[in-house]
Amino acid sequence: MLGDNMKSKEKREKKVKITIKNLIYAFILFVFVLYAILFYDLYFSKEVYATEETASKDTEEIRISQAEDVSLDEIISKNTNDGQREEYEVKEEVLEYITKYRTNNNIPKGMVQVVQEGREGTQEITVKRTYKEEALINEEQVSQKVTKASINKIVEIGGGAGTSNYKVKVGDTLYVTSDRLSVMAQPDENSQRVATLSKNDVLQLKEIKDTWYRIESGSTRGYVKAECTTYLNPNKQNEETEENTQQGNTNTTSKSANALKSTLSFQMALNKPSGLSLEQFKKVLTDAKDKNNIFANNAEYFYYIEKQYNINGIFVAAVGVHESAWGTSKISLEKKNLFGYGAYDSNPYHSAYNFFDYSESIDLLARVFVKYYLNPKGTSIYDGEIATGSYYNGATLTGVNKKYASDKNWANSVYQYMQYLYNKL
Repeated sequence: MLGDNMKSKEKREKKVKITIKNLIYAFILFVFVLYAILFYDLYFSKEVYATEETASKDTEEIRISQAEDVSLDEIISKNTNDGQREEYEVKEEVLEYITKYRTNNNIPKGMVQVVQEGREGTQEITVKRTYKEEALINEEQVSQKVTKASINKIVEIGGGAGTSNYKVKVGDTLYVTSDRLSVMAQPDENSQRVATLSKNDVLQLKEIKDTWYRIESGSTRGYVKAECTTYLNPNKQNEETEENTQQGNTNTTSKSANALKSTLSFQMALNKPSGLSLEQFKKVLTDAKDKNNIFANNAEYFYYIEKQYNINGIFVAAVGVHESAWGTSKISLEKKNLFGYGAYDSNPYHSAYNFFDYSESIDLLARVFVKYYLNPKGTSIYDGEIATGSYYNGATLTGVNKKYASDKNWANSVYQYMQYLYNKL
């Protein structure tokens, strides 16, 4: 009996040992199969599933503008639930270049010469418009992307002794002022370039045609931009010829206050210089209302825009005074933008252009007026450019008001400031 019991116990223990061993083998097999499946999925599976996190990361990496994220479902919901609808328009616009001024003490006061030509760029603007029952209730710029960079224009202004407004004439010897100057087959920016001249190259003036000169330089013949030349010999800039000095002094004689005032009228053409001298601009723009001396300190630039762009500088100054409240507005103080240029009514401060100094905003607005508002399409203007006339309705305050300002009384307000400034002569 005892022997039988011992055998029975050994069989049970053997069964138990066999069963545990089998379980261990089974567990090892299970782990092996699991790793095999994971290995296959990792290295051989053809399908890739992007998680919400990775999809968001990829979207951030390929974003190419600072446009707000737009939800189509949200727009549809808005358009159907509250009677409003939104439209987005992406349009290509000209990216105007900036003009940088610097003083050259080797040329007479009041003289302007271009040492680097400006080049326009292009930009894509995204505009959102909100309508309610077909009526436009809001319009704002939501993104801007530069597609072609502009090139700054660099202008030297005279800071030397004496003054000179000598006007060149056919037969004069001229000199190139820009680092590189293109000679064109025709007086047109888009015509064939026949040669490239360098700074200080000598030219013979054969014909004056608007803002272009027909010249000869050695065997080179063609047209160059007038603003990139000077009659001053670069090797004798401190020794102006007696002839040029005498003629220059004659030309710098200021017109009388009465003569200048007699040209002022509400319907006067604004695409002509006022005729004020540099000293007269400084006089009328020095005012107690200009608490920060912004206009007083930048008076010369209203004079320089007249010389370069054929525009009434007092008109531009009056627009600046009106738009900036004599330079006290937040946009003018923090963004050096006297005109609120680029501002949308919905968010004017955010959308207004930012400038490095006031001369940049003065110069840019003058060019905008000349190119788009004050001259009909096809007119030859500054830098060899042609006016687009996009908003041209006449070169008067009334004509500019139609497209430039939503305020119908804008023209009257600007004219009051023009009267105020002219009366200070």
